[in-house]
Amino acid sequence: MVKKYFLGKMGPEVGCLGYGAMGLEGYYGHSDDDQAVTTIRHAVAAGMMIDSADAYGGGHNESLIGRAIRGLHDRAFVATKLGIVFDEKETGTDRPTGWGFSLKLNGRPDYVRKAVDGSLKRLDLDAIDLLYLHFPDPGTPIEDTVGAMADAVREGKVRYLALSNVTSEHVRRAHKIHPIVAVQYEYSLWRREAEIDLLPTLRELGIALVPWSPLGSGFLTGTVEKLDQNDFRQNNPRFNAENLAANRDRFAPLMALAQELDVTPAQLALAWLLHQGQDIFPIPGTRLTDRIDENARAAKIKLDPANLQRINALARPGLPEGATLI
Repeated sequence: MVKKYFLGKMGPEVGCLGYGAMGLEGYYGHSDDDQAVTTIRHAVAAGMMIDSADAYGGGHNESLIGRAIRGLHDRAFVATKLGIVFDEKETGTDRPTGWGFSLKLNGRPDYVRKAVDGSLKRLDLDAIDLLYLHFPDPGTPIEDTVGAMADAVREGKVRYLALSNVTSEHVRRAHKIHPIVAVQYEYSLWRREAEIDLLPTLRELGIALVPWSPLGSGFLTGTVEKLDQNDFRQNNPRFNAENLAANRDRFAPLMALAQELDVTPAQLALAWLLHQGQDIFPIPGTRLTDRIDENARAAKIKLDPANLQRINALARPGLPEGATLI
C-alpha cells in the first residue's frame, strides 16, 4: 500500500500515487478490457486513487472502472472529469491545442448536471469522490461551471471538487465559489512550467497538485524509441521523429543516473515528483499490474539533496524539444 496524505487542506486522505486510467482506451496501443479490469483492481488494492474522465473512450473508461470496482466501493477512491464534449449532438466551444486538433468544451450549468448524472450511471456509484472540470470552457464563466458542480456536492452526488488544465486566475476565481481541493496539470521532469506560477498559487490556497502525464507520456520510462502509427502521441510535437531523437539524447544523462542509483527511469521520475512535497499526487498510467508495483516502489525511494540537485540540473526546465498540449 502506498502512503496516504491529505489532498490539500480540505480534502480526504488518498494514496500519494494514483492511477491514471486513460491509457486503457487504446491511446498508446491495444488494451484488453478483461486485463484492464484486473489492472484497475490491482491499483485499488495498492491504495491508489483511480483517475478517469467522461471523455475517455466516449464514456467507456468510466464504465470499465464501474465494472472493476464492483464490490470494492469501500476501498476505491474514484476521480473523474467533465467538460470535454464527446457526444456529437452536444454543442460547445472549440479550443485549439498544441497537438494539431481542437477540443469542444462545454461548461454550462445544464451540461454539468447532465454530465454528472451520466458519470454516476457509468461508474455505478452513488457519489463521485472527486469531480474535476477537465478544461475551462472559454464561452462560460468558470464561476457558473463551478457553481453547478457545487450544486452536485450539495445534492450528495459529488464529495469534492477539483480543476484541471487551468491558470492561477481560474483557480482563484473558482475557489471563491466552492473549495477546490486539487488541480490537475501536466507536471514532470519532462514539463516543469507549473513551478512558475500555478504551484505557488496552489500552495498559497492549500490546494494539492495532481500531475497528469508524470512520466512524460511514457518518455521518462526510457523505453520509447518509436511510435506505432495509431499511437495518440503521434499528435505530440515532442514525439515526432526529429524531436524524439533530440530528446532521447538530452535526457540520456538522466537515464544513466537512474541506472547508477539502481532504480528504473520511471521510478526516478516519480520519486523526484514525490520529493517536491506531500501536496503532489502523481497519477501514472499503465496497462500492466507489474508496472503498478514498480510505480508503488518509487514512493519508497529516498533521494538525498545532492541527487535532487543532480536531477534538477540534468532535467532543467525547458530542456525538451517540441511544443506542449496546453
